[in-house]
Amino acid sequence: MDQDGEIAGGDLRRTQRATLLVSIVTNFVNPFAGTALTVAVPVIGSEFHSSATALSWIVSAYMFCTVSLSVPFGRIADIRGRRRVLVTGIVVFAAMTYLATLAHSMAAFIAFRVLMGIGSAMIFATNIPILISVYPVRMRGKVLGVSVAAVYIGLACGPVIGGIVTQTYGWRTVLVLISVVAFAAFLVAFIWLPKEPGAGEGGESSVGAGGGAAGAGDKKKLSPGSIALYIASMLLFMYGFTTFAQDALSYFILAAGIVVFVFYVRHESRTGAPIVEMRVFRGNLNFLLSNLAALFNYAATFAVGYLLSLYLQLVRGWSADQTGIILICQPLVQTVVSPFAGRLSDRKSPYMLASFGMGCCAAALLSFILVGGDTPVWRIVAGLAVVGFGFGVFSSPNANAIMSSVEPRDFGVASSIQSTARSLGQVIGMALITISTNFIIGKTPIDETPKESIVRTTHVSFIVFAALCAVGVFISLNQKRD
Repeated sequence: MDQDGEIAGGDLRRTQRATLLVSIVTNFVNPFAGTALTVAVPVIGSEFHSSATALSWIVSAYMFCTVSLSVPFGRIADIRGRRRVLVTGIVVFAAMTYLATLAHSMAAFIAFRVLMGIGSAMIFATNIPILISVYPVRMRGKVLGVSVAAVYIGLACGPVIGGIVTQTYGWRTVLVLISVVAFAAFLVAFIWLPKEPGAGEGGESSVGAGGGAAGAGDKKKLSPGSIALYIASMLLFMYGFTTFAQDALSYFILAAGIVVFVFYVRHESRTGAPIVEMRVFRGNLNFLLSNLAALFNYAATFAVGYLLSLYLQLVRGWSADQTGIILICQPLVQTVVSPFAGRLSDRKSPYMLASFGMGCCAAALLSFILVGGDTPVWRIVAGLAVVGFGFGVFSSPNANAIMSSVEPRDFGVASSIQSTARSLGQVIGMALITISTNFIIGKTPIDETPKESIVRTTHVSFIVFAALCAVGVFISLNQKRD
């Protein structure tokens, strides 16, 4: 295979179709699980009699694992084989999702969410590098657009199916459904994804190897010290930020995360087997800024569904299935827009498209600041549609910009960094909600929280999110134009 993923004749076409199918299915199952559970969160909280702060950990604990493990798993996949890591990740995700149906306390349920996050990190670290390694550069934006559209189909199906199933059969049945979809994804990957010759011995494979030469021996090494320092710094930072100002310990944990990260950077500069090849950052401003733009945009938009799910069910009194139907508007628009934006980014500047998309998101987030106890539903739907349009215009071009700014041999690390930026942004978004919830609502059980407090938390959160999105627009606009 050359750097554009060229394989002889019909083998190339079969490999491309199989790889695209695997990317579509795996990109569908994770967001489907996330949005389906988002609709069920109030019901889960009522059953376990949990506080609003505790409920936010259903999402945050899952994201902690994704952020801290995506880059290490990306490195492991480059050495041991991306297909192997991807298939293992799907199995872990499917099994832990099913076992979560056995949870009978919030602590147990969150523990299973942690294990689900481990499987998800394996998936996020491998599915995009495997996909783009078998397609030529001229088609990269197109296939990324199709792959990202699968994410939005999952986001669109999640609220509706999750809401109906939760309302009819209970939230545990939602988990069973998710595990079935995940197992189907495993079968697709195991049966149709081409095998990687030599991956088990540290050699590079013909599929998912990044499309380039392996390089020297450093590609065949793992540094336990780098992995341990990276994971520790990420976990300490995220936990400290999420629990910020709740007690004196949170300040210590946050500071410890920063200190450990400094030690990690020093260790990386000295080791012969770094997790992240620092050359992808040197003199590559567009790569850095595109990832920062993704971080800010995901921080600003990820929790929109979570906030509005609480608002619609606890303030407006809508049922879970009705809430799901309302929330579907955003991912539906994203699904339609994303493939067109991806194809357009093959011809036009992806940086300008991403900036325009973020601007639309910022405007929509500002409109949610005016949401009150009697806001017409059509205004909420309109706001969700604008967020969906903006995010659809942003996501595929931004992914194209990131992957096009590195050499083929660095696809794995670039994708892992992109996944980490995305997931870290999601963690920051949920952490900001946790902080505002802790200050406004406190530890009051969610089913006993006054409606006025939920509305006030919604207002504060959307003000912060709109500001984050505006910063993301500024960062994106400072990239070099094509």
